[in-house]
Amino acid sequence: MTTQPRVLITGVAGFIGSNLADRLLKENYPVLGIDNLSYGVKEQIPSGVEFHKLDIRSKDIYPIFNNIDFVFHLAAKNCISDCQADPVETSDVNITGTANVFEAARRAKVKKVIYAESSAMYEGIHTLPTSEREIAAHTFYAVSKVCGNLFAESYRRFFDLTSVGLRYFNVYGPRQDYRRTMPPVMSSFIIKFLRKEQPVIYGDGKKLRDFIHVDDINAFHLLCMKDDRVDNKVFNLGSGENYSVLEIYQIIRDLLRASGDPMFKPALPGEAEATLADISEAKKIGWKPNVDIKEGLRGLIDYIQREVKRGNIV
Repeated sequence: MTTQPRVLITGVAGFIGSNLADRLLKENYPVLGIDNLSYGVKEQIPSGVEFHKLDIRSKDIYPIFNNIDFVFHLAAKNCISDCQADPVETSDVNITGTANVFEAARRAKVKKVIYAESSAMYEGIHTLPTSEREIAAHTFYAVSKVCGNLFAESYRRFFDLTSVGLRYFNVYGPRQDYRRTMPPVMSSFIIKFLRKEQPVIYGDGKKLRDFIHVDDINAFHLLCMKDDRVDNKVFNLGSGENYSVLEIYQIIRDLLRASGDPMFKPALPGEAEATLADISEAKKIGWKPNVDIKEGLRGLIDYIQREVKRGNIV
């Protein structure tokens, strides 16, 4: 009987991390998780995870990496407005923390580190769809993600540590972090409608975003562990389609059979006018997004409605 590889997830209490842990457990992988719970929610961690409440900046994480085959490094300070407000902490968490994760993986001789980059690294690129070939980071969050990429390259160069960088576009699905200073637009709209409140749109609502469901992201996560064609590369993970914020508002309003217009507020600084992923490199590995936007939003609505009934969202 073949033993399944052991997997460690940093940021396991977060949106993507907890969904990934669920998926891995269903596939019978032993899963360990690290999170300091500053952003993540402990109740989201699946019961089968061996959980360690630790900070990725601490050397206390090093022993947890022993006998681990694959690391998914997802822990980060990732709300752009929060990162803009505190560039020093952003650097500490996203750069120092990432370097510390790579160092822990190197010492433990981990097979592969799959780590989160971001489509924010394309903030200054106006070519759509955008390929992985060039970046133009503007915000402190995006700059911190560029630094993570450079550390990954250096650990490959000097220590032969295999890694894969994943540039997530607008990921959505159950457990989206609606508690953030600036909540994800989909969860924000749904919660406002359920509360009979007026949803807020920052700007004119015409900004275009490439939304990708977390289930599609997790399909690529699993592929990263099994296929060495991804090694030491970076990949865009988006749907290859984009929708305006107003279009998303209208889809959610229709699915909820709600009515009314949004409240418009001034646009947020540093936001790109449009994002659209060139996903041709990921497709070469055999991956493609499968979750339709309406199907994905219907599932997110169902999840949020259940959480409201349980009293987890008030």
